[in-house]
Amino acid sequence: MRPSRLTFAPFPVDVNVSWLPNVCTHPKTEPDPLEPTESIVALVADARRGHDRAWDRLFRRFAPVVHGILLGSVPFTDAEDLTQHVFETALGHLPGLRDDHAFPGWLAKIARNAAMDFHRRRGPVTGIEFEDVPVAARQEDQVDAQRVLQIIRGLPEAYRETLLLRLVEGLSGPEIAAATGLTEGSVRVNLHRGMSLLREAMALPRNEEER
Repeated sequence: MRPSRLTFAPFPVDVNVSWLPNVCTHPKTEPDPLEPTESIVALVADARRGHDRAWDRLFRRFAPVVHGILLGSVPFTDAEDLTQHVFETALGHLPGLRDDHAFPGWLAKIARNAAMDFHRRRGPVTGIEFEDVPVAARQEDQVDAQRVLQIIRGLPEAYRETLLLRLVEGLSGPEIAAATGLTEGSVRVNLHRGMSLLREAMALPRNEEER
């Protein structure tokens, strides 16, 4: 049961990095929200019973979250394939999930473990491989995006993931909370503090960032 691939939607934000999604993501695809009669818990239960449509709906719901988590430490060129791997791993372990309400946080943990496994095989990554990005971005935007991504990757995990889900994957605060298992209050705090650190770092000369 392998769901179809998704592309990941950019989202303009009220900071001077609104071009970042155009460099770090695929062309825009409209999100696929849950229908009014659907719930994550019900979809998880149906997927465990082997319903392909339920698993595909979960994939379309949570793929941007997994992709954003991975992009925090994995090269862009590997993040999409690794997203597929994360969902294949999750499907294989789904019968062992005891609490269906815990699915968002459980899936996020699988994504983080996949990123750590990637690093054990390939080593750490702090930049982005622009030559493989499928978007005709301006050269100066590519350089700035590399700098922003390096800064974000150097932030604490909570800030790093929340910023990438907001700036790159285009999720709102409530969507990030629902998709990660965090409270909306925690997401607001992470976004505020993470954005403050990002702005401060971007205001520093490049050599100061390396100290």
